[in-house]
Amino acid sequence: MCLENEGVVLVAEQTITQDILFSELAAQQGAIGQIVLNRPQALNALSTSMCQTIREQLQQWQTDAHVKAVLIRGKGERAFCAGGDIRVLYQQGRENIAAAKTFFQQEYQMNAALFHFNKPYIALLDGITMGGGAGISIHGSHRVATERLVFAMPEVGIGFFPDIGAGHFLTRCPHRMGYYLGLTGDRISASDAKALGLVTHIISSQQQEDLIKTLLTTPFDAHDFEFISGLIDSFSVAMEAPKLAPYTALIEKCFSVASVEEAIARLTADASTWSLSIVKTLQTRSPTSLKVTWEQLKRAAHQTFDATMQMELNIAYQFLNTHDFFEGVRAAVIDKDQTPHWQPSQLAAVTPTIIDAFFTTKELPKRGD
Repeated sequence: MCLENEGVVLVAEQTITQDILFSELAAQQGAIGQIVLNRPQALNALSTSMCQTIREQLQQWQTDAHVKAVLIRGKGERAFCAGGDIRVLYQQGRENIAAAKTFFQQEYQMNAALFHFNKPYIALLDGITMGGGAGISIHGSHRVATERLVFAMPEVGIGFFPDIGAGHFLTRCPHRMGYYLGLTGDRISASDAKALGLVTHIISSQQQEDLIKTLLTTPFDAHDFEFISGLIDSFSVAMEAPKLAPYTALIEKCFSVASVEEAIARLTADASTWSLSIVKTLQTRSPTSLKVTWEQLKRAAHQTFDATMQMELNIAYQFLNTHDFFEGVRAAVIDKDQTPHWQPSQLAAVTPTIIDAFFTTKELPKRGD
């Protein structure tokens, strides 16, 4: 979650920074605004300034009658957006917590601007789409995956939680699949994402330019959401069966309980190779992250989007004062030893008092390093 600031240069109708490109593409009956995430070397990770400029550009296009839709894509073939540069956020959080908070403020304001954007918003999800990458796509009207999509909300693995409004969309996945994805951080393909409603269409990566050309040459208005869906449908391709489909009933049974401990108990009792592999995965995650995520999802299921975003912003602030977030990033990204030492190290030690503190506006005690 990169926090550096980039200079901005205006060239004709295109706004250029080091990391992001905005342009207006001539189309029938107006224009289509285009956003290109331009950090392929960093898997198109988001920075504070990128979040701010995307929000400001969306607000401008919102009121511009000439712009009838927005298209967003990532530069390169590896990733749409892999989230953020957590190495930089790690450093900022240790040295300047105010800067880290500013990143979350700008990111969440951008997420909200997208959720409330009232024109077609077409995200081309080609490659890795994780964390913040979901935040700048799933809240829009049309999420168009390719066969190269790799989707995940992996935050519990670094001592954090699935944020950017994930509480809203994960709790709306059928069969408690959102709980499964948020707690395990499992990576899924386009077919699973489509089955869960996380993406709306699947097309071939080779057809992306043809789709854009069709969008530019076909007349439609800013209110023609269904027409655009039908247009994208004409590019749809068949995919393999969702890999999670055989486990749907088991996931629903095991995650339709009152706590993480009960979910693990049901998975353990099932004793199948697959369920025991999920138990093993959960045992590697931050116990604090698991319990906070469970509470987050439980609350978000009954909240408006805006209420969920406010809750998640507060949770993010609290995590900046915990040991586990910095330890998780250290183990995964800084030292890369993949052996985080969580505090507390057991689920039983994460008390209701600890959990409740993440959902208040009171700062947690400063972490111990």
